[in-house]
Amino acid sequence: MVSEFEFINNIRSKFSLDRIGDDCAILPKDALTDMLLTSDMLVEDIDFRLEWTTPEFLGHKALAVSLSDIAAMGGIPAFSLISIAVPEHLWKTDLLDRLYEGWHALAKQHNVELVGGDISKTEGKFVIDSTVIGEVPKGEAILRSGAKPGDSIFVSGYIGGASAGLLRLESGARFDETLPAPLKHLLFRQLQPLPQVKTAILLRQHGLTSAMMDLSDGLSSDLGHLIDASRVGCRIDIDKLPIDPAITFLALPEKHRLDLALNGGEDFELLFTVRQENFWAVQDLGFHRIGEVTTNAGSVELVADGKTSILEPKGFRHF
Repeated sequence: MVSEFEFINNIRSKFSLDRIGDDCAILPKDALTDMLLTSDMLVEDIDFRLEWTTPEFLGHKALAVSLSDIAAMGGIPAFSLISIAVPEHLWKTDLLDRLYEGWHALAKQHNVELVGGDISKTEGKFVIDSTVIGEVPKGEAILRSGAKPGDSIFVSGYIGGASAGLLRLESGARFDETLPAPLKHLLFRQLQPLPQVKTAILLRQHGLTSAMMDLSDGLSSDLGHLIDASRVGCRIDIDKLPIDPAITFLALPEKHRLDLALNGGEDFELLFTVRQENFWAVQDLGFHRIGEVTTNAGSVELVADGKTSILEPKGFRHF
């Protein structure tokens, strides 16, 4: 059975869909501006569980995943549409009112206006479809395909926290203000992620990146997407991975903590590459260098204890 990414690539090739392949579609707006368009779907019991979250958290996350796509290309979000398919038993509660409260709280932070959508009844699970429209100066959208051998690879923040939060939710933890701070942090990373919109705009305005995407499926998988788009390879230093310090609270074996950082998704940090002339400017901003781009196209090499192995993509996949 083909994976979802193979299916997308097959459709892209069969119908010559040249605008597909990055976190957003880039469409011409006017002489000075390009438009960015992205769409995400969240399905109950696949992407979220109502018993794990709150309606406010769910509304926040429904928008956050799309804002992260806009951020991945250095864009400024502006408008959104949200469509929902609602089971009747949820329609009779205050869930939707509270969901939109959470959605609007995040939208207000990024000056995003809700301009439409659709509502339908479903006999199945609750489904949320989020579309966000943004913009970027003409020709300045940051693509996945710009990495070159010799570029450094950075991530914008700590990784593994969202998947550690999911691990605790699966083990029965639920968000509560009385929880220890490290556990609250991990649950927040999963339930109420923060898209790196302002960071991405900063990087784009100063021309500091050669390629960029967001970390949604997991580092091992997203590195593969980036190097495939750029037709390069990469080498990652395991000792430089910025594993979320709060994970130590869970007292997991080192191998498990590493697995969360490499293969856990939904951190929604930025994964980006940097030319040598911009290295110190990016380093001084506090971002984490984790490796470098190589000429070994299609290969993600992992260096640990002086030994090199091939890192296989094990991040999230629907199929």
